[in-house]
Amino acid sequence: MFDEKIEQMLKRYELNSIHDHENALKEIIQEVVLLGLWRSKFYEKAVFYGGSALRILYKLDRFSEDLDFSLIQPENDFNIKKYLGAVKSELELWGFEVSTEEKNKKNQSTIDSAFIKANRLVHLLKIDLNLKTHKHAVMKIKLEIDIDPATGFNSEFKYHLHPIPFTIKTMALPSLFAGKMHALLCRTRRTNIKGRDWYDLIWFVKNNIPCDLFYLNNKMVQTGHIDLSSTLTKEKLVEIMSEKIKEIDFDLAKRDVEPFLKNSGQRDELSLWSNDFFSDYLIQEIDILI
Repeated sequence: MFDEKIEQMLKRYELNSIHDHENALKEIIQEVVLLGLWRSKFYEKAVFYGGSALRILYKLDRFSEDLDFSLIQPENDFNIKKYLGAVKSELELWGFEVSTEEKNKKNQSTIDSAFIKANRLVHLLKIDLNLKTHKHAVMKIKLEIDIDPATGFNSEFKYHLHPIPFTIKTMALPSLFAGKMHALLCRTRRTNIKGRDWYDLIWFVKNNIPCDLFYLNNKMVQTGHIDLSSTLTKEKLVEIMSEKIKEIDFDLAKRDVEPFLKNSGQRDELSLWSNDFFSDYLIQEIDILI
């Protein structure tokens, strides 16, 4: 039987389908992972960022699947394994049966990764005995930590109330916007289209969040997308975005984001997505914000 607090956490969600239950379960596990990291003093070294940070801390209206972090200072010998024991213990304390696995690096990556794995059926049956899913289906949550971060982002502490009150160190919203812009502009493969990133871009614009150009400049220099001697201006960013939009297959982008949306109304909004929508309208809105 799940702890009463988990039952209370589930009441925040509309649970009409197995997909709803799975999204809710994954997000609750993410929150418990964040709590375990807090107990292990992880946020003394790292900040939370990415889509899950937007979702959990800033009320982004879509689900997210991975937990992304950046070290505050570069640390080449950083190892996530040190914190996985605390995360596993925290999850077990709240009634979750999980395993953890550190991902072996195949190259000189600056990203340290690990997985939290849980049997989906076991946990869904704790929520509702009538739910049906494959008995061997595994729910995976990936943790990624950038151990050689670009400098210049701003951070803040945010209180979070679930499953108990605690604090999470996160990038501030303008820096989160810069990180999202970097993801949008610097993915290389045409088939690796993340509609989630474009959905989040609209969210930043709707909420009048300015983009941290200084941090975005540093990230693009670090990854070789602009020259060290260059300075990223508003005009240059708009130009780069305009060129990027021409490359995007927005039908693929829609298909990527749909599973992470909560209702049909959100999916209806995707009908607007096109090269014209992003180039003729959204770029004008971004130009005002920067």
